[in-house]
Amino acid sequence: MESLPWTGDLSIWHAALLLLVAIGTSALSAVVGMAGGITLLAFMLLFMDPLAAIPVHAVVQLVSNGSRSLVHRRHIQWYLIWPYFIPLLPLGWWSLELARDLHPASARTLIGGFVLLATWRPGWLLLGMHPDRISPKLRFFGLGGAVGILNVTFGATGPLIAPFFLNLGLTRSELIGSKAAAQMGSHIAKIAIFGFVGFAYASWSGLLAMLCVAVVGGTWLGTRILAHVNEEWFVRIYRAVLTVIALRLLLSTLPEAWSL
Repeated sequence: MESLPWTGDLSIWHAALLLLVAIGTSALSAVVGMAGGITLLAFMLLFMDPLAAIPVHAVVQLVSNGSRSLVHRRHIQWYLIWPYFIPLLPLGWWSLELARDLHPASARTLIGGFVLLATWRPGWLLLGMHPDRISPKLRFFGLGGAVGILNVTFGATGPLIAPFFLNLGLTRSELIGSKAAAQMGSHIAKIAIFGFVGFAYASWSGLLAMLCVAVVGGTWLGTRILAHVNEEWFVRIYRAVLTVIALRLLLSTLPEAWSL
């Protein structure tokens, strides 16, 4: 199937479909407040190699989170999130070999399982921890370490980050802005690590440009429809769609896993 220039090896059909999904998932984040990033990554993995999907996804999500950080820049609580940034690069670099050694089928299986867990049992991602019982600086330093390790192998760690911002007395703008800034840091670390080992961002530049415009447009669309959406039904539909994608991701790996 014919492909567009600077879109890696994606066909025109896959690139067009990905643009629509990017708009929809960005609108989802604007309406629900989260979940757009992990949904977009799960969809990308249906037809992209994990070692290409994760860095491409990181650039797109950097733009998406950057726009939210810009809007709420005066409300970002830097004193909370600077400890989070410290371990991102060293532990991300350390986990790179794990990501490289993972067979694509194994990576898709792990990410598909992670998506299901984040959708239906997000509390389990904390492994019994209670972030509200830990001092804020230690809480975010530990979170940065966990995200640094998972960043390169799983790609989307938003569901893991979210609970750590609870019970801190933050306003809505402070929470949204600080969480977006924290996620920007994790995406920058991920982009740098993949770039350092030679990921060819230039060969994906056309797709990246289109996806970045799409997520900004999706955010605008989501803010416009927010008042007209029944959030309870919207969340139900989102969970159903994400579950189908995750199961499709898991099922698609069975033939490859069987042959390993």
